[in-house]
Amino acid sequence: MKKINSAIIVTGLILLAFSGCGYNTLQQQEEEVFNAWGDLESNLQRRADLIPNLVNTVKGFARHEKETLTGVIQARSEATKVNITARDLSNPEAIARFQKAQSGISSALSRLMVVVERYPDLKSDRHFSDLMHQLEGTENRINVARVRYNNAVKNFNYSIRKFPYNLTNNFMLNLERKEYFQASEAAKEAPKVEF
Repeated sequence: MKKINSAIIVTGLILLAFSGCGYNTLQQQEEEVFNAWGDLESNLQRRADLIPNLVNTVKGFARHEKETLTGVIQARSEATKVNITARDLSNPEAIARFQKAQSGISSALSRLMVVVERYPDLKSDRHFSDLMHQLEGTENRINVARVRYNNAVKNFNYSIRKFPYNLTNNFMLNLERKEYFQASEAAKEAPKVEF
């Protein structure tokens, strides 16, 4: 009888010790990072899907602006070639390649907007206007998704470093630090606006 009581007490102590070790919390937070990354990718895909419609609408008005339109199409193509898996979220080089491809789209879209300014009839076209609103909304969603992803990364990275979760991670899980989504070098400079 004493052996059974001792076994129950020891089992209870072990369960109590593991309940505060963060094993489940760390895994939950890593899943939140993956979920936030999925949301970001979904919004980036939405942008990539809208671009061909936008380009085709502009083509109808600005046939001789072929170089700019080709640049937008190429930037979209390059961005969709760069894929990130859940394992890559701990790889700074993979994240940097992904961010570089996405900033290429932003740059190409900026050049496209300059073309649009040259064609007042295009700006008044309902289809173009609808596409621009969708693209603007998508860009806002992408920004929100980036912030949410970075917050999830911050919480996860902190948790794998704080006590006692760091012990659980070091001895049981061996989860790696995740990389933040950072602004491109071009985004750090204020844009020049000329009239």
